[in-house]
Amino acid sequence: MYLFCRHLGKGSLFRSVPQHWDLYKPVLLRNACYAYYVSSVPSSERALISKIRRIAGYLPATPASRKLLRRTGDLRLVTGIGDDCAVLRATGRSDLLVTTDFSLEGVHFRRDWHPPEFVGHRCLARGLSDIAAMGGEPVAAFLSLAVPDNLSQAWIDRFLDGFLRLARKFGVRLAGGDTSQSTQGVLADVIVIGSISRGQAILRSGAKPGDRIYVTGSLGESASALKLFYSKKKVDSKRFPRHFLPIPRIEVARILRMKNIPTSMIDLSDGLSTDLSHLCEESHIGAEVNSAAIPIAQTGPKNKSAAFHLALHGGEDYELLFTAPPGIKVSSRIAHVSITCIGEITRGQGMFLSDANGRRSRLKPLGWEHFRAPQPTRQKTK
Repeated sequence: MYLFCRHLGKGSLFRSVPQHWDLYKPVLLRNACYAYYVSSVPSSERALISKIRRIAGYLPATPASRKLLRRTGDLRLVTGIGDDCAVLRATGRSDLLVTTDFSLEGVHFRRDWHPPEFVGHRCLARGLSDIAAMGGEPVAAFLSLAVPDNLSQAWIDRFLDGFLRLARKFGVRLAGGDTSQSTQGVLADVIVIGSISRGQAILRSGAKPGDRIYVTGSLGESASALKLFYSKKKVDSKRFPRHFLPIPRIEVARILRMKNIPTSMIDLSDGLSTDLSHLCEESHIGAEVNSAAIPIAQTGPKNKSAAFHLALHGGEDYELLFTAPPGIKVSSRIAHVSITCIGEITRGQGMFLSDANGRRSRLKPLGWEHFRAPQPTRQKTK
């Protein structure tokens, strides 16, 4: 997330644990893998960011700040906390997009699971996906890297190779950053700068009742890979590319923006249910999702219920979720990526899931959220 401006945090290797307790409980109890939860945090992540947003969003302008704005060419904040990127406006015909993401060893990746090239790729992909969600073009990146003193130079070189290979693919220059020694694992903070035509950023707040809800690609592949990792099974990177080497949907977003299709958009990093709830919150609307329409990754569990659960809540897919008016034709494929209509924006608030028989149930946001402790299912006693 970018200086608390990212919606509610980004993908985590442990995102699925609290919400999918029944799937992971046997593995977690053996390996005590959920020790990362911070019991001393007084608020949930959503509450913490909401508080920061209230404090930061209503600070009165001072004479000094007004003078600075005049001297710097009226650079001002157009969109701040609550979207995938901040939007800054300066003189000229373009707005700047700014996003930043932490990637922490043991939270977002593990060195015994992910080769360093893949770690570097994933660190940059998260920021590029934010730029895509705004319909923007990535321009430059800044990398701040902290590593322990026992980490080999070969690991760092391979990390940079993966990072820069993805950067070159999208014409992004590594423009600077910082380095430091870490006392606990590898930490990478990546800032990505993008641009978009003045006033054309696609926000989360533009959805209207009656708009159709679309997603790109398929969902649940990354969470399926994670499930296998926890089961101590071999995970083939070629079988799970969306987990190891996710490709941000920059080209899809570019075409959507050029055709003026989306009324709102967000990237799917925290899970469909959670990211849709962010969009609904910002647009002050509700949503109804057709469960049969959700595109489930073919590499998911053979159990249909488990595969559906991971597609709905698993996260780290880095696909796009967007809304469009019902009168606009949306192609089923854009830039060789499938596009699926999964539901409709509704009046009022609240999200619902409907099945093929028309039965509706409340859809809760059960994707990833930092600081939320696991809620084990109560077991019946004999």
